[in-house]
Amino acid sequence: MIGIVVVSHSSKVAEGICDMVKQISSRDGAEMPIYPAGGNAQGGLGTDPQKVLDAIKLADQGEGVVVLADLGSGVISSQAAIAMLEEPLRSRVKIADAPILEGAVGAGVEAAADGEST
Repeated sequence: MIGIVVVSHSSKVAEGICDMVKQISSRDGAEMPIYPAGGNAQGGLGTDPQKVLDAIKLADQGEGVVVLADLGSGVISSQAAIAMLEEPLRSRVKIADAPILEGAVGAGVEAAADGEST
């Protein structure tokens, strides 16, 4: 399953989006691999490449990770985190050009549906 990382300047926003996606996309008791990376290293507003890096490693299930960020510096922190990764994981991580909430819900539903027969 593809993992998801939600990068927000607010830890509460990132955690809330992850919680919402888990509830919407849960199926057969499988836990959605979605992780928040919100706030700066001191716990305030901002983003932290190390938090993003840690969340990417947690989200990786071997099929790739999509990262969604709320603002420009969240994208910059995500790019910095990806640059710190070693291959082959680095090549399996992509930053989505999508609205953070809608993009996360869409990615979660698609990831949960992946592998279901139609």
